[in-house]
Amino acid sequence: MLRDFTLFEFVSYLFAANLTRYFIVSGLFYLFFYVLFRKKWTFKKIQTSFPKPTDYQREIGYSILTLSIFVFMAWLVFYSPLREHTLFYNQINERSMTYWGLSVFAIILIHDTYFYWTHRAMHHPLVYRAFHKTHHLSRNPSPWAAFAFHPLEAFVEAGIIFIIAFTLPVHPSALLTFLLFMTVYNAYGHLGYELYPKNFNLSVLGKWINTSIAHNQHHEKFVGNYGLYFLFWDRWMGTLRKDYDNAFKESTTKRRNNPTKSLK
Repeated sequence: MLRDFTLFEFVSYLFAANLTRYFIVSGLFYLFFYVLFRKKWTFKKIQTSFPKPTDYQREIGYSILTLSIFVFMAWLVFYSPLREHTLFYNQINERSMTYWGLSVFAIILIHDTYFYWTHRAMHHPLVYRAFHKTHHLSRNPSPWAAFAFHPLEAFVEAGIIFIIAFTLPVHPSALLTFLLFMTVYNAYGHLGYELYPKNFNLSVLGKWINTSIAHNQHHEKFVGNYGLYFLFWDRWMGTLRKDYDNAFKESTTKRRNNPTKSLK
């Protein structure tokens, strides 16, 4: 079905779709938290300062470059001869809706595992500067930093599509649903504000869910908290920062007591 498009149409459509998803999701987060309700929601801010305009420009620029690389990788999977060897299926009724939902959840779990180990590997001193340093230029990230990767890291991040395409039967709509979820949660992780309530991190569910505070700590401290959606691997591998719970408590209680404090 996708091969019915010309190559130019396919690339143009996919690039436009990626840009639209990025600018709508990150843009809405930015509009509400950094413009419209910046003062009102001060108590939710994790770091007290805000990024500089040049930081936003860098994050958007690298994100656009990353999305371009994502389009190239998608071409390899969906349009090149490799398409014939993937496990994608075109009709939802080939499998049940239950399977469709489970496949989305399975992709999220697979991606979380893939992200944890590749992310942790890119912190190795031998490859950090070449692959991951660009992303860490955002020590106080904004939602625009969601895809602000060096091209080498962008290729690594896009590798998850190959794993999914050749290991799991997936309907294209399930993949699109995952991509939307990934974009939203990635933008939230870089938001710079915490949306979960106080003590969420101590709840039965919350202790396994990654939060904006956890990822913000990673950007600020560089070490620990390597997960994306969950904290499974960080807890199992002992890489969850020991000061995470205290940081969560401080961000969701101490600053809440002084919501009118002005920020830089």
